[in-house]
Amino acid sequence: MNFLIGLATGLFGGLVGIGGGVIMVPLMVGVLKMGQLKAHGTSLVALVFTGIAGAVTYALEGSVDIMASVLLASTAIFTARAGARYADALPEWKLKKSFGLFLLLITLLLLLKPYIPHIAEPATGWFKIIILLLTGAFTGFLSGMMGVGGGTIMVPAMVLLAGLPQYTAQGSSLLAMVPAGGVGAFTHWRLGNVNTSILAGLVPGIIIGTFFGSSFAHNLSEGVLRIIFAAVLTWSGIKYLRTPVTETVEENQ
Repeated sequence: MNFLIGLATGLFGGLVGIGGGVIMVPLMVGVLKMGQLKAHGTSLVALVFTGIAGAVTYALEGSVDIMASVLLASTAIFTARAGARYADALPEWKLKKSFGLFLLLITLLLLLKPYIPHIAEPATGWFKIIILLLTGAFTGFLSGMMGVGGGTIMVPAMVLLAGLPQYTAQGSSLLAMVPAGGVGAFTHWRLGNVNTSILAGLVPGIIIGTFFGSSFAHNLSEGVLRIIFAAVLTWSGIKYLRTPVTETVEENQ
């Protein structure tokens, strides 16, 4: 089962250029009955391997901007640690509701993606650098807190504001998530929020799934996949939002 969760995560993540944490976390909580916080920490560890596998595949297609990835990661590595510590301090029910809101935000971004036009004059020079640094800082915090790679925020920012091509933005976000996710993952591990026993099955599935998903991304239309993906995220997000406020903090398994 761990392998299948990793495979699904890698396939979806590679196809739409995200780490796949928005799929992995609900599956670990719902199927493996893992505590929410431990699911976030474990997801982030696994997503480091998603970033490596996806970035290599995109790089082979010439779809990675190294400088953009470096700028994104240079601020994300600091805020990812803060995000992980913030998640560790939240009660279980608050973390679940926050994750539900995050899933609905991601759903909205995915659905609006085809209808958002590129800006006429994308940022250049120092303005472009500042945009990438700020984007990295924001997504780093979300990555550490939510146990996700942050590509759903990075990619639109790179495409709409920095003028990067869609596939280059996806490849660059996957590369940036390696150091950023690594810092957040290490912080969660230090806090005891990582279930290491499932990684042996999860990681191979993610690597295989990401390789095929990233390869198909250059040949397949995202339309139908985006709608299915959005439907799953909406269902999961609403389910999380319905978490009772009075729920006691669950024991992380």
